[in-house]
Amino acid sequence: MLREAGPPGCGRTVGAFVGGLIVAGALVWAVRLGIRTRRRESLPPTPAEQPRLPETGPVRETSEIREPGEVPRAADKSERLTPRQVQASGSRRSDRQERPRWESER
Repeated sequence: MLREAGPPGCGRTVGAFVGGLIVAGALVWAVRLGIRTRRRESLPPTPAEQPRLPETGPVRETSEIREPGEVPRAADKSERLTPRQVQASGSRRSDRQERPRWESER
């Protein structure tokens, strides 16, 4: 019978140490690769290079109140609705365009 040199479980300890070195080396390599990649990228834009809102305000922006559309009901429970029977949009423009407000009770 062949016996291992050293205390029992020494091979496992060495294996775990070598595995830890491999993982640590891979992490160091990944960090160095990330640093090199970041150095090659262009710098982020300065505040002066950021886009600005025109003096006239937002372009082509509309604000409207929407309300949910009604979902059509099938004639009987066994019938299934097809996509053509359902509206394309789940909401529509409301007749009332005043914004709802919370009423204060003071």
